[in-house]
Amino acid sequence: MLDIAPQTQTRADEAFDCLQTAIVKGDLAPGEKIGELELCERFQLTRGPLREALGRLESRGLLIRRPHAGFKVMAVSGDELLELYRIREVMEGLAAQQAAERMNDEEIDDLMRLLDRHEQMVEEAQGQAYYQHEGDYDFHYCIAMGSRNRKLSQMLLGDLYYMVRMYRYRLSTSTGRPQRALREHRNIAEAIAQRDGELARFLMQRHINAARLNIEKKIKEGSLTL
Repeated sequence: MLDIAPQTQTRADEAFDCLQTAIVKGDLAPGEKIGELELCERFQLTRGPLREALGRLESRGLLIRRPHAGFKVMAVSGDELLELYRIREVMEGLAAQQAAERMNDEEIDDLMRLLDRHEQMVEEAQGQAYYQHEGDYDFHYCIAMGSRNRKLSQMLLGDLYYMVRMYRYRLSTSTGRPQRALREHRNIAEAIAQRDGELARFLMQRHINAARLNIEKKIKEGSLTL
């Protein structure tokens, strides 16, 4: 069963969540240079919890420490981002296939309920965005864990996962994309529920390939800042 019960947060956890969400949503843009004092004032944080949060974000590869000059938000080039999506297409396709073979019925029911909550979030955002919190609230995370493939999930949910999350939200704001992405997620989940691994793999690969083509289009248009 997917564990989605709320947990008590420390001030450092709250600071971490605040900053990570700001990075994912682009409020702290890729390549932006930031300092502790500025962050304290901007996000109403105190120094102790902030420093712990910054260390955790650095360990996830979302921030780069600059000696005697604060931090910089991690950034990738267009070519690097497209390569990340090509890697995702292969690896997450395999994860979806194995999830269809290995997830139990209760986990699949949880996955369907998760997508119901996602649909509600998209509606609340008036169809303008599809933001997924990390971990058990994230469809792609649940598929990786459901694969029961430890090595595969370690690769998908390590630095690759956190880097990709920086761009997934901004890419989801294209007109019509939140609804399409949610519909594609439901199709993948239905294939998993039917225990059709080959179909789940195909649908996941097509889903991520569509996202990669969207990235290529935005880069050519100059509408995606990397």
